[in-house]
Amino acid sequence: MATSSPREAAAALPPLTPGPHRKRLGLISVIACFGGLLFGYDTGVINGALRPMSEELGLTPLTEGVVTSSLVFAAAVGALSCGRLSDAWGRRKTILLLAVLFFVGTAIVVFTPSYEILVVGRVFLGLAVGGASAVVPVFLAEMAPYEIRGSIAGRNEVAIVIGQLSAFVINAIIGNVFSGTPGVWRVMFAICALPAVALFIGMLRMPESPRWLVEKGRHDEALEVLKTIRSEDRAIAELGEVEHITEEERAAQQIGLRAILTNKHLVRIMLVGIGLGIVQQFTGINSIMYYGQIVLIESGFEAGAALIANIAPGVIAVVGGFIALAMMDRLDRRKTFMIGLALTTTCHLLIGTFSFVLEVGNPLRPWVILALVVAFVGSMQTFLNVAVWVYLSEVFPLHMRGFGMGVSIFMLWVANGVLSLYFPSLVAAVGITGTFFIFAGFGVLSLIFVHTQVPETRGRTLEALEEDVSTGAIYTVKANTPQ
Repeated sequence: MATSSPREAAAALPPLTPGPHRKRLGLISVIACFGGLLFGYDTGVINGALRPMSEELGLTPLTEGVVTSSLVFAAAVGALSCGRLSDAWGRRKTILLLAVLFFVGTAIVVFTPSYEILVVGRVFLGLAVGGASAVVPVFLAEMAPYEIRGSIAGRNEVAIVIGQLSAFVINAIIGNVFSGTPGVWRVMFAICALPAVALFIGMLRMPESPRWLVEKGRHDEALEVLKTIRSEDRAIAELGEVEHITEEERAAQQIGLRAILTNKHLVRIMLVGIGLGIVQQFTGINSIMYYGQIVLIESGFEAGAALIANIAPGVIAVVGGFIALAMMDRLDRRKTFMIGLALTTTCHLLIGTFSFVLEVGNPLRPWVILALVVAFVGSMQTFLNVAVWVYLSEVFPLHMRGFGMGVSIFMLWVANGVLSLYFPSLVAAVGITGTFFIFAGFGVLSLIFVHTQVPETRGRTLEALEEDVSTGAIYTVKANTPQ
């Protein structure tokens, strides 16, 4: 049994080595990331499906908002409930349940006869999207070695934007080739069933999180899992580290909701997680992902051209995601957040300024705004989206990881839902100029929050982070190199 502290154990861990275990870890991350792909496709497909859907079902602006935001608000519930469910039931089983929810929700939407049934299907999809947003990053973070945790956990966010880009491309092809064909939006949604099936079949052959197994007292199973994704000596050393911190938690009775709420340091880190979730959404990124076509039409594009132009933000999001993965284990999280917020706030100011200076009808107006929207999405994806999801998956102690992630993502989705519900009304009331100036104001407040409240997490094992978070030392320990 380990007797050293998590910090000492991390320093003594054998180095990472190549071998079949690295390929196995890569396969696990690819399969789990189908959850992120589904997340992205289901949130992005509405961008192009909404107009033909509205025509067929007779939706009003209000019911359009309800259809769009019903998924988002349901995702908030899914994140909170599935975060706690994964703590009790296991990460793997919860992801399997999510695959079923994705498939059922897709079937309901595709075959819906009415607006009311459509909303029910969107709620099912929302529960699955929210659950995936809370559970998949935690599963990946707990599987990954701390040296490459950022790039492994960050793959889920790249899968999300690949899913969104896929939705934009498929929408553009189907929407232009089969324009005017009844039920064309149903085909757009039906494609989502394929990755749902792949996620379910793939996860049947994947192992459970070894850290979750240790927490449940299943040490032998945890070691067997670790031996498949680490060299044998590294697996044994990591198991000892996890066992040590788990025993310390039980001895100190740091388990359960009461233990969280009575520890001021855990409450503070919970508030940091909630704050980061809200910060990510109040950049307005998902307003672009859901209503990008509306923004581009308001800028001066024709509807068909806007559907095609909308692919550009999706492409830059994927490119930015891969750049983010490449630097995730090289650049501190706090520095990444600060750079990203500075860039996105600048883009907001420029979009607001040029939409005011260039009058409607000016042939330059749509292209300038498109270029700035692409710059905004690229900045967001490169420096904020991936980093926020990785940060939330690693900052919470093991005994509250699912719960902490769930609460943070719950608030992220609530903020997302408010924006998705009111964004069309906001644009109608104050125009693109006023809307993006408001986003810029939130950007300034977000910079202040990150600078004063968000501690660093890069370069430490999950167990060393857990020790520092529980005692408040995370605010004083330098973390840009392995401890």
